[in-house]
Amino acid sequence: MLRVVLADDQDLFRAGFATILGAEPDIEVVAEAPDGAAAVRAARDHRPDVVLMDMRMPILDGVAATRQVCALTTSRVLALTMFDTDDYLYAALRAGASGFLLKDAPRADLVNAVRVVAAGDALLAPPVTARVIGEVHRPGHPYTSSAERWVDKEGKAR
Repeated sequence: MLRVVLADDQDLFRAGFATILGAEPDIEVVAEAPDGAAAVRAARDHRPDVVLMDMRMPILDGVAATRQVCALTTSRVLALTMFDTDDYLYAALRAGASGFLLKDAPRADLVNAVRVVAAGDALLAPPVTARVIGEVHRPGHPYTSSAERWVDKEGKAR
């Protein structure tokens, strides 16, 4: 059974996530938190497999809460937001999040993301993945530049 903590400052979102995840036979919502500080406490107290973490919350934002959860527990964090910005994406990943999902994702994507992250893998929302790939393909990007040293103009390995 996968154990999940839901952290979101909006009661209706928490209730919706709890309903969706609670309907799955292999997922149990063990606690809910209305702010980042409560999310850290819930992760410490309940030791869930996954903390579903909203990025914008009072008292302690989702990025800071993610950093603390990752430092204090073995729980994995799935960052969740309505704001599809690079700032949230990279801040969440730097803080230790194992996944990044947008709140407008289909139900099946939410359930899948929880399972993927709980299994020790990582996951980015499809629109985010496309944007990250596009950034890496941009001329002058550090990874693009270093990769170009290993291929000739036709794209063949040197």
